[in-house]
Amino acid sequence: MNGHGLRDKMIFCKTTDFPHFCPMRKLTMDELGRYAASDYAANAQTTIVLVLDNVRSMHNVGSAFRTADAFGLAKLSLCGITATPPHREIHKTALGAEQSVAWGHAPDTAALLHQLRAEGYRVVALEQTDASTSLADFRPSPSTKYALVFGNEAFGVSEEAIAACDAALEIPQFGTKHSFNISVSIGIVLWHFHLTKPQI
Repeated sequence: MNGHGLRDKMIFCKTTDFPHFCPMRKLTMDELGRYAASDYAANAQTTIVLVLDNVRSMHNVGSAFRTADAFGLAKLSLCGITATPPHREIHKTALGAEQSVAWGHAPDTAALLHQLRAEGYRVVALEQTDASTSLADFRPSPSTKYALVFGNEAFGVSEEAIAACDAALEIPQFGTKHSFNISVSIGIVLWHFHLTKPQI
């Protein structure tokens, strides 16, 4: 690129809403300053637990681990037919997060949700129900522990699990499809909690 081209690029960047000017470079792994896997558990936060209710795809399970790691969650609960580590198909998308984020398996989702409620968690399904609250209108309480339930790719959260929940959240959509992929939903919801719940 000649000097004139670089100057034009700099001017273009200055007219955007971004705080840094082009050109730029990617940060190195050292500059990102992530925890070592051995230090993760001591720094993970325990006010949110992800519950996967009969999730079919191992790639979605791996993505849930990776997103949970990115937001510093302490644990995933894998229920019913949801596959568990170690498995190469989970590892493909988890990329090692299945080794940093603790997990447990429960054969029955509803029974686990009753247990989480007894432990003081507010159990919230991500599902379209006749009493769902829009995620856009939801503000989590700073003092509340949440168990967030995500369901099967085809059938969503089971009726039995819904009956064991305290509430339901729904992500607004504006197209022709009825739902997001579960891995996308997890990312959207955890980002919302990150923006609105101080502890996460």
